[in-house]
Amino acid sequence: MSDHPLSGKTAFITGSNSGIGLGIARTLAARGASVGLNSYTDASEDHDLAAKIAAETGADVRYFQADMSDADACRKVVDTVAKAFGGLDILVNNAGIQHVAPIAEFPTAQWDRIIAINLSSAFHTTAAALPLMRARGWGRIVNIASAHGLTASPFKSAYVAAKHGVVGLTKVTALETAEEPITANAVCPGYVLTPLVEAQIPDTMKEYGKDRETVIRDVMLARQPSKAFATVEQMGGTVAFLCSADADQITGTTISVDGGWTAL
Repeated sequence: MSDHPLSGKTAFITGSNSGIGLGIARTLAARGASVGLNSYTDASEDHDLAAKIAAETGADVRYFQADMSDADACRKVVDTVAKAFGGLDILVNNAGIQHVAPIAEFPTAQWDRIIAINLSSAFHTTAAALPLMRARGWGRIVNIASAHGLTASPFKSAYVAAKHGVVGLTKVTALETAEEPITANAVCPGYVLTPLVEAQIPDTMKEYGKDRETVIRDVMLARQPSKAFATVEQMGGTVAFLCSADADQITGTTISVDGGWTAL
């Protein structure tokens, strides 16, 4: 097998200057894809990050700013990426935010923003990407949903609703492209060890008065039977698999990377 199985492919990953999205971007670049990074900021650090990954992997990696809560911006950035690289083959919808509150107290503005970024953005980028993939005669759409796209937790109404919606959107996309060389799938992570999660561990230790291992096992991973975080590298590997020829007949489904959470 080639060390660069995605050579000649172009990928765009929303929300990819940190965490899961960044892990996916690094993996796809390492496997030969040209990669478009994205977030809502447009700082020198964002462009420096793209240059760093390019230097590490030898891939063409560039940064594209877009506010994924803005429908027009979602569609425009897909076209911008395609023009910059000469086409688009892989779309990874990863951008997402969270807010926790009881339904009766959930701020309307937070609901609207979570639905816009976590769900509607995936619709708009997909709508813009499909004609580009059809023009190339090949495509992969990978939506990063969540264990919360398959199950629920209290106080996360907007997030759970959005992620369930992402799973549904994925199925519709797959059915609409079923006779074409385009697939659409959703990856459903449980708890992933990102820098953001890592930064929460010391505060959680103080809150519960427990050591690191106990807090991780009994508090943070209480619902994850493996009692181990998934890694951003594992997330990248899962997405890369879905972009491989081995996954040509995998479409319209979910792949859980959750240590057994949704088996409960």
